[in-house]
Amino acid sequence: MIIISPSFADGDFIPKKFSGDGGDINPELQIQNVPPDAESLVLAVYDPDAPVRGGFYHWLVWDINPGTSLIKEESVPPGAVEGVNGAGHLGYMGPKPPSGTHHYHFALYALDARLDLPEGAGPEALFDAMEGRVIAKAELVGLYASEEGM
Repeated sequence: MIIISPSFADGDFIPKKFSGDGGDINPELQIQNVPPDAESLVLAVYDPDAPVRGGFYHWLVWDINPGTSLIKEESVPPGAVEGVNGAGHLGYMGPKPPSGTHHYHFALYALDARLDLPEGAGPEALFDAMEGRVIAKAELVGLYASEEGM
């Protein structure tokens, strides 16, 4: 399974447009080679470099149709469910680290089931529900250094 973006390559900097310093919108993501037995996909955007214990989740989306090959810029896949980010808000929150350059992991998981989670669930509930269900994982890592943190 593969996750890529036309906006930045793996290991490169995420454009300002997709950050908290810019438009605060999610970048376009392209998905390839999903296992044929996948029943749903989960996308978790995570910053392990955040100064909060356990890192910071910028976006949680689950029950993505496994036939999805494109997540458009500034959109949620049809029928998918969003959780709360590290700030306690529903939806995408762009990178804006307090200092230094941080790594943002766009982790895509293929699951053998759909999840019975309500909109607004947090990372702990999501990852508990995913336990034992992951059949594949792909990751895209982007970097970002906030204007405030430079």
